Amino acid sequence: MTGPAPVRAETAGSLTAMYFLSVVIPARNEHENILALLDGIEAALRPMGDHEVIVVDDGSTDAMPQVLRARMAVQPNLRVLRHDRSAGQSAAVHSGVLAAAAPLVCTLDGDGQNPPEELPNLVAPLLTGDPAIGLVAGQRVKRNDTLSKRLASRFANTLRRWMLNDGTRDTGCGLKAFRRDAFLALPFFNHMHRYLPALFARDGWKVAHVDVSHRARGGGRSNYSNIQRALVGSVDLFGVAWLIRRRKQATPHPVLPADGKVP
Repeated sequence: MTGPAPVRAETAGSLTAMYFLSVVIPARNEHENILALLDGIEAALRPMGDHEVIVVDDGSTDAMPQVLRARMAVQPNLRVLRHDRSAGQSAAVHSGVLAAAAPLVCTLDGDGQNPPEELPNLVAPLLTGDPAIGLVAGQRVKRNDTLSKRLASRFANTLRRWMLNDGTRDTGCGLKAFRRDAFLALPFFNHMHRYLPALFARDGWKVAHVDVSHRARGGGRSNYSNIQRALVGSVDLFGVAWLIRRRKQATPHPVLPADGKVP
């Protein structure tokens, strides 16, 4: 299993502040999109209460570090973590969740294609719904991507559903909400973000689904190609299927003393 790259943290404001939600944004070379995304997150979540935003800069080589440093001076709830080299989306999400101060976490991509106004609907099942829900997975409708990317994604999702039976039509959507402790209990491996519904279900959590909108990329270009996704996805899929088959079956129960009293 591949671990995250070394992380350097930059922060403005107190880390002891109490938040109901941490928003984690994995991003690399997104200086053209990140400020509009941060503005959208604040507009969507400010009415809901205190929250923090953690941008994990996955080894950017553009102007994003400078843009974020300037933004931190005027946004106290913004924290920035920086990988010293690019380690991929799953590693960036994992670093952000480890640093998160809230019990609930939302994620969305840094390219602006996941509309931040979807965040309240995404986190709602975790705030008011069934306590057995561990993950809320966004499901993109009317995707604003190229035809080749949509076709590749459709094939990958069909194959994954057939092999894992995870009940999710779109695991590639970056909009997700989950319980921090449940996420950190999952086995970490590179590209795990594509298999969160199957992994949460493996640990006994319910998975909820919310339809979300999707935007065209505002600027820059994607860090992944269809060929890259296909090559790593084929290997990962068999690995996740193995993890599911090897899951622990027994559930521990406390043993009471002879008098039946809890010590």
